[in-house]
Amino acid sequence: MLLIREVMYCKPGKVRPMVEKFLAMSKLNEKMGMGKMRVMTDFCAEQYWTIVSEFEVPSMQKFEAMMQGEGMTPEMTKQFEKLMEGYHDLVVSGRREVFKIEGQ
Repeated sequence: MLLIREVMYCKPGKVRPMVEKFLAMSKLNEKMGMGKMRVMTDFCAEQYWTIVSEFEVPSMQKFEAMMQGEGMTPEMTKQFEKLMEGYHDLVVSGRREVFKIEGQ
């Protein structure tokens, strides 16, 4: 099992709109059967205005398939595209971390 963590550094004042996008994305992921995404904001982090989302996938192959839209209907694809409109205006930068979950 892998833990995928998306770390986004937002522009000042843009955390809440990005959180709303991630929460909506979580609902879309659940409809695709990918499970619930956890969304967190910084209390004390490397940088101000940080948002982290994380979710689990069974393998890199499953993650790659998800990133390519597997399991999404045309309507879900439209919803996702609409949801992510303008997100570049909210963030300065970001990164993805992938961890192997041990002991399962």
